[in-house]
Amino acid sequence: MFIVQSYAVAVALCFVTMLCWGSWANTQKMATQQWRFQHFYWDYSIGVVLLALLMAFTLGSNGSEGRGFVPDISQASRHAIVMALLGGAVFNFANILLVIAIDIAGMAVAFPVGIGLALVIGVLANYDPAQVHHPTLLFVGVALVVVAIVVDALIYRRIPTERSANTGKGLAISIVAGIAMGFFYRFVAQSMSFDFAAPEAGLMTPYSAAVVFAIGLLASNLLFLLPLMYRPVTGEAAPPGEYFSRGTPRLHMVGMLGGAIWATGFCFNIIAAGKAGYAVSYGLGQGATMVAAFWGVFIWKEFRDTPAGTGKLIGAMFACFLLGLALIIYSNLQGA
Repeated sequence: MFIVQSYAVAVALCFVTMLCWGSWANTQKMATQQWRFQHFYWDYSIGVVLLALLMAFTLGSNGSEGRGFVPDISQASRHAIVMALLGGAVFNFANILLVIAIDIAGMAVAFPVGIGLALVIGVLANYDPAQVHHPTLLFVGVALVVVAIVVDALIYRRIPTERSANTGKGLAISIVAGIAMGFFYRFVAQSMSFDFAAPEAGLMTPYSAAVVFAIGLLASNLLFLLPLMYRPVTGEAAPPGEYFSRGTPRLHMVGMLGGAIWATGFCFNIIAAGKAGYAVSYGLGQGATMVAAFWGVFIWKEFRDTPAGTGKLIGAMFACFLLGLALIIYSNLQGA
């Protein structure tokens, strides 16, 4: 199996995670208005499973180090399997809630609160002193990324809108989403051996853990997504039959592409964790908020109608973000 041998490569993979996690939602913009989120999300979930399997049978099955995918998942203990499945279900619960919160209260409230909480809780939950050489730099870096997310929220509030959102309800949902999002990674980490080259018996390599995680995500749609198809929090119902009657090959492919993009980031992130440590790997990955902001600023032109002075806030946001990332990277650099 492919194993990251250097910290620089691990950081590079974490940056790929940021790009993927901050970009996959663009595929939803490519879908038509007749294609409801609930239908899109089924294809997204299938895309996550397919990409995880592709990684497992390629990078996870070639090379002389570690255990190949098939022998690895065959020896996995029940506890490891359950932890990875639980991680997929918890993530799915959080991700669906976050989308609902954005629909109710808008990006300005839901996304910064949800992802900001997930970033802080995730770093704390996955922090291990043995894996971080300079913890002060790690926590200062995380704090700066949180400041950037708060500034991002202030910028979104400047966008002229006619939305009369129930911000209280949306805020409450986004808080629950952020707490759940902050803990899902820990469940996956508990299913894996930290030594990928000589993994412990019963624990899994990241490739096997990613496949089981993806199965947990897809299966938990029956619990979390299916009820929303009949009784959505907002908008009209999205009957399951319309997935087949209204779905076109293009729409299905777009949804699967979105899932594949997110799963690429996830797989690279847990692969990088073997060298970067879980806290640093997760913290860098959740910088995806700023990648999403980049799409909003430069591609979708979401801030073109904002009042004067917004440009300075945008500059401050990216400055805090970049400095925070630099500190997070430097926090685990040996000899620093």
